[in-house]
Amino acid sequence: MTFRPAPRALATATAALLALTGVTACSNNDSPAGADPQRVDVVAGFYPLQFLAERIGGDAVAVTNLARPGAEPHDLELNPGQVGQISEAELVLFLHGFQPAVDEAVEQQAGDRAFDVATVEPLLDATAGGHDHGHEGEEDGHGHEDEEHAEEEKHAEEASDGAKDPHVWLDPTRLATIGDKLAERLGAVDPDRAGEYTQRAAALRTELEQLDTEFAEGLKTCQRREIVVSHTAFGYLTQKYQLEQIGISGLTPEDEPSPQRLAAVAEEAREHQATTIFFETLVSPKVAETIAREVGAQTAVLDPIEGLSAEGGGDYLSVMRTNLQTLRTALSCS
Repeated sequence: MTFRPAPRALATATAALLALTGVTACSNNDSPAGADPQRVDVVAGFYPLQFLAERIGGDAVAVTNLARPGAEPHDLELNPGQVGQISEAELVLFLHGFQPAVDEAVEQQAGDRAFDVATVEPLLDATAGGHDHGHEGEEDGHGHEDEEHAEEEKHAEEASDGAKDPHVWLDPTRLATIGDKLAERLGAVDPDRAGEYTQRAAALRTELEQLDTEFAEGLKTCQRREIVVSHTAFGYLTQKYQLEQIGISGLTPEDEPSPQRLAAVAEEAREHQATTIFFETLVSPKVAETIAREVGAQTAVLDPIEGLSAEGGGDYLSVMRTNLQTLRTALSCS
């Protein structure tokens, strides 16, 4: 497939049509797409893709993030202005299956200007990096074995339906590979600065490989290797660094776990002597706090970096390093 930028004339005509119908095409930071003809207009579905585009594009790109800080990007609903941005952008970065509203708009509006990062790195199955919660043959003395077995069968069925884990950016080396491909796409859109994009992607790869080394060394020697998390967003991280995640809920953070599920996770937490139950910045901590009280553990934030908090501060690299220190403390790493 030959990738080509959206013609400026088409972008101008679309903007004019939107203006005539009273629709504004303002981004989250009130900067309209196409405002600077000297820069490549890039729309990113959520924060990690914005981070990549800004680091690799530098001053040559103008990046709009469709997901507002502090909001859960899974649940994003696009307004007409944001649909207009997708139709006008010269490159649209998204991850198919992660944001259904973005998928739909991309299919209808973006054409070959869309870059699905899931095509660069094959996504892991939803169960990757997880822990087997089954306790076949065990009796709990309260007649709950059948209920818990049914609950585990339900989760197994959900995992076997082909569901994929979209959180590919939590493996820094995979993110670096996506960055390399993004540089190629930007170079196709803007050939005059292709070399600059390649150089910046190489520099970012060096930083991400250093981060990978820090994680590998920092998590090499730990007393525990199981982490109890509010939802199973950490498959890439746990697989990469030989950890196991025990998810209170599945890939969808809003899923309400059943009492049987909570009981099973609490049992796992006790079995592995977990001292910390992790919750996330963009999701309510109530369920994690319930488990923590049940097993006598504390809670802490482990950030899947789906988006930055509303307060801002930091970037992908700094949040990942904070995650590393949090894990080292929780797992008693030497």
